[in-house]
Amino acid sequence: MLVFVIIGRHTHHAGDALAGVWHTAWPFLVGLAVGLLATRAWRRPLAIMPAGLGAWLGAAAVGMCVRVLAGQGTAPAFTVVALAFLALCVLGWRLVARVASRNRVVG
Repeated sequence: MLVFVIIGRHTHHAGDALAGVWHTAWPFLVGLAVGLLATRAWRRPLAIMPAGLGAWLGAAAVGMCVRVLAGQGTAPAFTVVALAFLALCVLGWRLVARVASRNRVVG
């Protein structure tokens, strides 16, 4: 998630200062925490359902709502890019872990 923020800030010439990264990232981190807590993701952290889906939707949907409440922007293009990138990051590693665990040779 922080990679998404850093790339976005760099692309838009917003600077890479730690305070700026935090300013952009904290709404998504709050949303991620809400999604993880709502799905009790600690029970099955590698599961795509419900942990991964909850983490993704929490980070994206709750994160966008928090951005609005904090007076930050939620342009449609930004929302689409955030949904896609967060899906890749939050769901992608779980999918890779699932495939890797199925392909592991048991000795």
